[in-house]
This record gives sequence, C-alpha cells and structure tokens, in this order.
Amino acid sequence: MQHDFNIQFDIQKVIWQTHAIQLKTVREQVFIIEQHVPIALEWDGLDDEALHLLAINDGGVAIGCARLPGYGSIGRMAVLQPWRGLGVGKAILYAAVAQYQQQGMQPITLSAQMHAIPFYQKAGFEVCSEPYLDAGILHVNMRLG
Repeated sequence: MQHDFNIQFDIQKVIWQTHAIQLKTVREQVFIIEQHVPIALEWDGLDDEALHLLAINDGGVAIGCARLPGYGSIGRMAVLQPWRGLGVGKAILYAAVAQYQQQGMQPITLSAQMHAIPFYQKAGFEVCSEPYLDAGILHVNMRLG
C-alpha cells in the first residue's frame, strides 16, 4: 500500500457537544469494529465533560482522536487504520501531553494496549502496572513525569 508521507492534518481541541459525530466515527471504527470493544463499554458517559483532540486531514475528514477527561489522564486514543504509522498518533499524543503540561498536571497517565507500549515509551511514558484486561484486551498503566 502506497502512502503519501507529505500528509497534512490538524489537531483540534473540540468538545463532544459539537464534534460527537466525527469522534464517534473514529472510535466506532477502531474500538467497536476492529477491536470488538462492547458498545456499552465504549460509550461510558464520560465524553460530555471531557476535552477531546481530533485529528482532521486536509480533506476535512476525522482520522484520529483522544479524550482528555482531566486529572492528567489520556484515553480513547485512536487513529484510523490507513493513517497509522504516519505521525498522526504521535501528534495527538504530544498535543495531549502539552495540554496537561500547560495546566501543570503531573503525572500524565494512560492505559495502553500491550502492542502500543513501544509507541508510548518513545514519548517518555513508562509502564507502572502489571497487565490487566480491559474490554477483553490486555492493557498496562503508563505514566509520564
């Protein structure tokens, strides 16, 4: 599969009330369809109060997202399959870290799927728990700072 490595995208700070359709589209594709996360676990009622980061390509299409519920926590990070490996996830993660650092939040934490540990380690996160199951998928807690 050919990729254009000169892809253009923006990371926007958005709220659920105005961008739920785009956020849902990304999360349904990645978590519910690809990873078989039960719908009831994905839509946990925490979206309304959280700040969300949305990656939008130059065609105006949502290609990735993350949820920042506060307390230095990063969650629901997802990038649509065709856009993986192109820096979208890294840009979302760095935007999330920067958001919390501007607020003086320490440490910054997240729950990572096992396959994603090296991705987060490259950004300075360290594993700080034993593996555990979440939605039937093995995760570990990770922290920065």
